[in-house]
Parts: sequence; structure tokens; C-alpha cells
Amino acid sequence: MSTTLGLRARPRVDFFRMAPFLVVSAVVVALDQATKVFIRANLEEGEWWPFLGTALRISHVENPGAAFGILQGAGTFLLVFTVIGVVALSAYLLLLPETSRWYPFGLALVLGGAVGNLIDRVSKGTVTDFIDPAYYPAFNLADSAIFLGVSTLIVASFVLPERSEASAPPEA
Repeated sequence: MSTTLGLRARPRVDFFRMAPFLVVSAVVVALDQATKVFIRANLEEGEWWPFLGTALRISHVENPGAAFGILQGAGTFLLVFTVIGVVALSAYLLLLPETSRWYPFGLALVLGGAVGNLIDRVSKGTVTDFIDPAYYPAFNLADSAIFLGVSTLIVASFVLPERSEASAPPEA
């Protein structure tokens, strides 16, 4: 795509095409924040409820670090890194060329999870985790969305065929 001066035109943002994926991100954020509010209102930090016997419990953990408890004490770094990531993911999602539905869906899950945890970091300085499996660090719905989103992107990149102009069905 070029102009008469040979300059590349700016990519077109198609909000209508991206609206369903932005809704996915918003739903992830809403569910994540609602569950964290519920946990903070009903469990003191360190308290837990048994769930599925000894395999899983619902607990109230405040994590000042990143996933799996790494980067403890790196709150400012995590905050800045997350803000940069959210801005980059948002821009990429809005400017993503139409390839398949799986890429924007995966990006939307990652974006929603990142925003959910960012809200915690900005408002409290820690992230509330509550899904606490035996022999595994506690996590939350935002972490789950990020994991599912990255998994979706990997599958879309290596397993699912890429949609191209030649393989797209003819328009009526």
C-alpha cells in the first residue's frame, strides 16, 4: 500500500472488527476484579477454604512479585513493564491485519489478564492470588487468561493454518 509520494499509508484501525476481542478483554478484567474483590472481602490474607479435598484450596495471597513469586520487591519495574506491555498489546491488537480469529483472541486474553493484574499493582502495590493448588504457587483469573492467551498464540502460530487471500472463500 503506497501513496503517490511513495510513502506507506498508516495502518487502518478497524474498531468494528476488533470490538468482539476488546469485549473479551473487558470480560476477563471484570471477572478477574470481581473474584479478587470477593476474596478480599471474605478471606483475611493467609486464610483459606478447602476446595476439591487437598488438591486445591481457595486462599488469599497478596503477591508483591511476578508469577510464581519471582521478582519480589521489583514493584516499580513490574508496574512500568506492565504499562508498556498493555499499551503495546492494545496497539498491536487494534492494528493486527486480518489473519485469523485466533491471534486477536489470544492477544485479547493476554491484554485482559495484564490489565486485571495492573489494576491490582496500581491500586494496592500487590496482586491478589487465590487459586491455590497443592505443590504449585497460587494464581488468579488474570494469570489464567494470560496463560490461555499465550497458549492460543502458540497453537495459532504453529498448528493452525494461516488464512491468506488465496485460501479465503470467495465473497458473494
